[in-house]
Amino acid sequence: MQNQEIVKIIENLGGRRAYKEKRASKLGFTCLYDYFEYKISKKQKAIEEEQKELKAAKAEYQPKAAKKSCSCC
Repeated sequence: MQNQEIVKIIENLGGRRAYKEKRASKLGFTCLYDYFEYKISKKQKAIEEEQKELKAAKAEYQPKAAKKSCSCC
């Protein structure tokens, strides 16, 4: 089963198709579909890693109690 998003990307390449095919073969992919599948999965992994880092940063950041205006308390 093919991913429709990848199929649409390939259909909309137009004049850049030859360049992308050459690029894909240079990087060792057998077809354009595999190349775009790899690019999308790589992008997804980067997004997931960024979300994990944000969660970790939020967990580390804990606001301190509000300071009182009076120093005698």
